[in-house]
Amino acid sequence: MALGREEVQDIAALCRIGMTDEDLNVMPEQLSHVLEMFQTLQELDTENVAPTGHSVSVDTVMRADESHPSASPENVLANAPQRDGDLFRVKVVLEE
Repeated sequence: MALGREEVQDIAALCRIGMTDEDLNVMPEQLSHVLEMFQTLQELDTENVAPTGHSVSVDTVMRADESHPSASPENVLANAPQRDGDLFRVKVVLEE
């Protein structure tokens, strides 16, 4: 599929890409070449190929979530510079 200069300008406008006159002279041939490669891929027989999300096997490296008991308020507040009962006391950040 051969693209013309006007089609490249339309594509560039849709993509919000600025193109110089030099770009508009080179890009029709390059984009046409890319489209020809996709056309070649369309001709492949993929009837017996299962769809995949990745080209290789992907295993998670994250551990499974595990529930643990929470720390006691006394333990959490042990190193608090200032506290007010079971709450942290902090300096005013925003004043009204």
